[in-house]
Amino acid sequence: MSFLIFVLFGIIFFVDIFGVNADEISSLKKEIDQQQEKKEKTEQELNTAQTMLQKNQYQLNITKDLLVKTENDIKRRKKEIEELENQIEINRKILESYIREMYFGDQQVLENFLASESDLSLNSDNFFQFLSVKEKILSVMDEIDKAKDQEEKAKKDMEEKKDDHEKLLSIQSGQQYQIKSDITRNKATLSQINSKINKLRAELTNILGSSVSFNDVISASKYASKVTGIRKDYLLGVLVVESNLGRYTGGCDYKESRMSDYRKGIFRDICKGLKYNYKKMKVSCPPSGYSGTGGAMGVAQFMPDTWIGYQSSITAVTGHNPPDPWSLTDGVVTMALKLTKVNGVTNHKESAEAKAYCVYLAGNNWASYCDNNGTNYGDLVLYWADNYEKLLGD
Repeated sequence: MSFLIFVLFGIIFFVDIFGVNADEISSLKKEIDQQQEKKEKTEQELNTAQTMLQKNQYQLNITKDLLVKTENDIKRRKKEIEELENQIEINRKILESYIREMYFGDQQVLENFLASESDLSLNSDNFFQFLSVKEKILSVMDEIDKAKDQEEKAKKDMEEKKDDHEKLLSIQSGQQYQIKSDITRNKATLSQINSKINKLRAELTNILGSSVSFNDVISASKYASKVTGIRKDYLLGVLVVESNLGRYTGGCDYKESRMSDYRKGIFRDICKGLKYNYKKMKVSCPPSGYSGTGGAMGVAQFMPDTWIGYQSSITAVTGHNPPDPWSLTDGVVTMALKLTKVNGVTNHKESAEAKAYCVYLAGNNWASYCDNNGTNYGDLVLYWADNYEKLLGD
């Protein structure tokens, strides 16, 4: 307010001293009003950004807590599985001992059973007693095996949940960076688009291990659009947001990635099928801000065990057998295949496209994070898809 009073006194001063006319005064007042509106708008946008940052930090803390809890659950499950395995081993040794004893005992019982009619009922009891003991031990073994299978399944589910938590943590960290660096989401300029394209191109070159131009990216997106029915500009929007959220962190080898032994085995098999040296192929690095693993491959950033689940679908579309995670074309097609699992994407419905990217980021269990309580990642994709179309055309 003091600033406005000062400006008004300045206007009066200029009128008195220099004879500024009424039109000039009106113009100055208009400019003051515009500056005041701009100031109020900036303050409002800043408050909104700060609120979003607080929400983001809250969600980040919740996810970190979930990650710690899941890791503890996995450790507990591992211990229970080890105890079950020890129990199975003990019962297996007992069973082996019984089998040895019964092998000879059954023969004696059978001989007595056949030779002595007078002790027929006694021998029958002994014979069936042996069978009963066997059945009980086998039954116990079967129950332990079932329990172990259940524990293994629960452990695998928890590891998948841990992957989801780690992925979400990465997303939220990227979101936090974006909120801090971009307080407002004004309409993109051509220079902003080009800046993001250059960043994306550099990151794709890094994770694929060979030079990638944006024309290559456009060609791959056009091809994926043609063979899957997905919208090309939508795919380009996905690629830009993936880059902006810090999802492309290629540059590590399989050892540096801290992948599990299970995933390392699948990774080696994928490389062997493509005649690649698995020691030299680039994968995503482990996150630096929290405990987690890397190992995601190529443009789609799929873990090895996820990639093999898509191999037959990729081959059916591209004819590449085996498909290559480090191929720009195969990678973008894989992204498209996963995105088109949400109904309406191939009909180019924006609501379906927004939801599909949310699911792509965090899985079906985390689609609720892509709502209007924070940054809506689906809207971000549509925003960049729209600006790509308007500003770059083609």
